Amino acid sequence: MRLATIRTSRGLRLHVAGVGGYVDVADATGDPDLAALARVLAAGQPALDAIRRVASRDGTAVPPADFGPAVPDPPRILCLGVNYSEHAIEGGRAVPTWPEAFVRGPGSAIGPYQDLVKPALTSRFDYEGELGVVIGAGGRYLRAADAMSAVAGFVVLNDATAREWQRAATQWTAGKNFEGSMPIGPELVTADEVDISDVALTTTLNGQVMQSARTSQMIVDVPSAIEFFSSFTRLRPGDVIATGTPGGVGFARKPPVWLEPGDLIEVTVDGVGTIRNQVVAEDADLAGWPWRPADQTPAGFSGPRRPRSWPAARPGPPVAAGRLRRGRGHARRCPVGLHQWRLVVRLEGDDHLR
Repeated sequence: MRLATIRTSRGLRLHVAGVGGYVDVADATGDPDLAALARVLAAGQPALDAIRRVASRDGTAVPPADFGPAVPDPPRILCLGVNYSEHAIEGGRAVPTWPEAFVRGPGSAIGPYQDLVKPALTSRFDYEGELGVVIGAGGRYLRAADAMSAVAGFVVLNDATAREWQRAATQWTAGKNFEGSMPIGPELVTADEVDISDVALTTTLNGQVMQSARTSQMIVDVPSAIEFFSSFTRLRPGDVIATGTPGGVGFARKPPVWLEPGDLIEVTVDGVGTIRNQVVAEDADLAGWPWRPADQTPAGFSGPRRPRSWPAARPGPPVAAGRLRRGRGHARRCPVGLHQWRLVVRLEGDDHLR
């Protein structure tokens, strides 16, 4: 089946692809609980069976603007970074021997045809076409051999990234979590509908092919990714796993290619679908905003990072050896020597230590 979340006069509602269009699931089944994907995934196989029985009905055509995120408000988006060898090499990195993992929040997910807003705080907005895996039954300690039984289906996504924010620190969270920076859809294609072990993934920018690979080229394939993430967290219905992007991203090109307002970025995974997003500028006046990574961040993953210019230290009274000033009028005994504390505090950006 192919499930889509559609914007209607009654809000976002789950639909199934029928004959000639889409069928409202809750209306067709008579079960109002099936109006939302989250409830369907929580209910499991009985709910999916009920939807399957109405999928042969005549549907209604839906314009692209009415498609919402295929997975609205996902509980978590668990992401694999550098999961194609070509992408590692183009960034000046060795091919990973351990998965590079990070997390996106639900606020970054948008619809498959929605405008992709270029944040006002980045000049290095990049594309990353990917296959997404939507968790159904979920579970903990899922062996790769059994992992696909935990999957509800698959989506296409664009892990759009503010590169200078990604590289301003050792963690990628900021650059990967700008509001509305991950289009996802157009449909959730159930696991019995498509075999994604070896399908083509293509990203085009203004009609030019920028990324072209096959999912069989992943370093960590889908079953192994599920096994990996379930090692340390219980996978839950509605979680999304972003499986990483192949080579061809904008930062690695010479000269680099960044997403700009007016661009049209498209990502296709054969058998799953195509997402298509127009890039627009964020409508925000952020002159004087204090948090901006240095503009001269190196283009690749390798090389030195340029630290942010921290505000000047505020004057304060000296602190005796073995004591650390924390806020106004508060101090506590250091459990280690002063020099050790100095190292820790500088890494944390604390400017009270003297």
